[in-house]
Amino acid sequence: MLKEIAVSFLRLGTTAFGGPAAHIAMMEEEFVRRREWLSHEEFLDMLGATNLIPGPNSTEMAIHIGHQKAGWKGLVVGGVCFIVPAVLIVMAIAWAYVRFGSLPQVQGIMYGIKPVIIAIVLQALWRLAPSAVKSRFLAIIGLIATASALLGVNTLLVLFGAGVVTAGAAWINQRRFTEPFAAIPTIRWPGILPVLKSVSATAAIAPFSLVGLFLFFLKVGAVLYGSGYVLLAFLQADLVDRLHWMTQSQLLDAVAVGQVTPGPVFTTATFIGYLLGGTTGAIVATIGIFVPSFIFVAASRPLIPRIRRSPIAGPLLDGVNVGALALMAAVTLQVSRAALVDVTTAVVAAISALLLIYSRMNSAWLIFAAGLVGFAATRWFGG
Repeated sequence: MLKEIAVSFLRLGTTAFGGPAAHIAMMEEEFVRRREWLSHEEFLDMLGATNLIPGPNSTEMAIHIGHQKAGWKGLVVGGVCFIVPAVLIVMAIAWAYVRFGSLPQVQGIMYGIKPVIIAIVLQALWRLAPSAVKSRFLAIIGLIATASALLGVNTLLVLFGAGVVTAGAAWINQRRFTEPFAAIPTIRWPGILPVLKSVSATAAIAPFSLVGLFLFFLKVGAVLYGSGYVLLAFLQADLVDRLHWMTQSQLLDAVAVGQVTPGPVFTTATFIGYLLGGTTGAIVATIGIFVPSFIFVAASRPLIPRIRRSPIAGPLLDGVNVGALALMAAVTLQVSRAALVDVTTAVVAAISALLLIYSRMNSAWLIFAAGLVGFAATRWFGG
């Protein structure tokens, strides 16, 4: 089983373009629909729990799935194998960047791949929605959450808002006072956040060092919620404005690499680590930003079934699940503006969505084919 987990996540880590929403959609296709390792309900509960802890959601889903199939060894193997391909690709690009002073040209490839990413997320929403939207009330919550996300409401407010409203409605329906959360242990890591804040303050007056690099990315991995744009804000404030370890131009290139390469967007840290400290710096930064995810998932795993059994916490998780799908829908609508730019990309997206929904075609083949089409179109026809 460990070998099967490793091969599955190595392949996903090599082909999972498009950011967390697309990665999660590909995992649903692979592990729920094709391999049937999980039910839709189990997958949604993992997704809801993942959205409640800091760190990269798709990586944490890989860790959850690995643990579900093979315990603690699977937890490590699933997470590491999803991360490693992206790390190696980003390190190769970082080497080329340092050597030649620019990024490889990937616009043509992404022109073809982006419409397929839209289709992948759409098919995941198509399959997950019936399990998540269990009532008209949850459907209304989902629509409100989607609208809120499109209006720019903070992702955490969308998630917790959907969960709290759903749990509140369940409490009102029961018309009784209980203590549903009493059986759920509270997890605290006393002293971690003060230490991390202290580390950040100390780093402001320290020259570059590998230890400082590790502690900075450890802090980011431990407290960061949200998308790659939130990560950009952390990097800008600390590495550019305060520490002056890198330039604005280098930061934008690093974020671009994280966006256009497969696997977790957090491999932006790998690129930055390579620029600042070579291969060792890349490894140190990568370990720093991803280690908290393994810790948070390991700590939260025992809570998922206990939350589901609670008369109020169960509905809370239902609401969070609907909120998570709403965020995926909102991201898809926003990204589609940049992905579906002409008739060609619209047709590619439509055909891909139909193939994914009504056949068992592996999305990796669609991504590969679309990348070739996009490269050829932009190189030979100027598309």
